[in-house]
Amino acid sequence: MRRNPANLKSHPRGLMLIATFKLLKGLMLLAVGIMVHLVARQEAQEAQGWADLFRVDPHNHYLHRLLERIPTIDAHRLHQLSVGTFVYSALFLTEGVGLYLRKRWAEILTVISTAGLIPLEVYELVQHFTALRVLILLFNIAVVAYLVFEIRRISRHQ
Repeated sequence: MRRNPANLKSHPRGLMLIATFKLLKGLMLLAVGIMVHLVARQEAQEAQGWADLFRVDPHNHYLHRLLERIPTIDAHRLHQLSVGTFVYSALFLTEGVGLYLRKRWAEILTVISTAGLIPLEVYELVQHFTALRVLILLFNIAVVAYLVFEIRRISRHQ
């Protein structure tokens, strides 16, 4: 199921943009997972080192909210959070690398994983309407639509 290199050159920018986005999300989640794991093991100094390594803004509002909530979570829940973060990180990194390599399975995986979250995003939007949630929902719908278009376009040329 090899693709014709001539067909690949006609729309690679969208795929590369999505691949880059997925890779960045995967790396950020990996960093968060490592920090949560270290905080769960009460190695806050090491977690701060990871935050510095990934250039996390120490004045970041979301980072402070996360760090404020961590002490109220028991060790078992922190472990679950860490594992879940690593799983999502692996998924995003797999999607990003696969899309970068222009693999059809990565396009299908990305469509399934992104489309699967759209109902949850709609629910969250209805519960707590924010402009950011609208933008995220629209972005994810655009990603799914673009990838479906790409899959269908390439299928016709094979």
